[in-house]
Amino acid sequence: MAADSRITNALFSAIDELNDIRPQDQQLEKSLDTVLFGQDGKLDSIGLVSFIVAAEQKIAQETGRSITLADERAMSQKNSPFRTVGTLADYCSMLLAEGE
Repeated sequence: MAADSRITNALFSAIDELNDIRPQDQQLEKSLDTVLFGQDGKLDSIGLVSFIVAAEQKIAQETGRSITLADERAMSQKNSPFRTVGTLADYCSMLLAEGE
């Protein structure tokens, strides 16, 4: 499933917001391939929570719909939706499509 541009824009906007408060050497690249969490990820657990909160807010602004990203469903998946920006974008697309 490919994420639509509204979701990508929202996630990139959340990255901008996070980068505003992160040191230069810990900045996140605005790319669907950027590893967020796990091996080679730039976010620790607190950083991931901050990013998720910002992403949920930006997605609501961009789409007019609220979604919850960090729930039991997301945590129980074999492949984490929080691995990269792209996997998170796909997960967001799936959640939004289910709510239609």
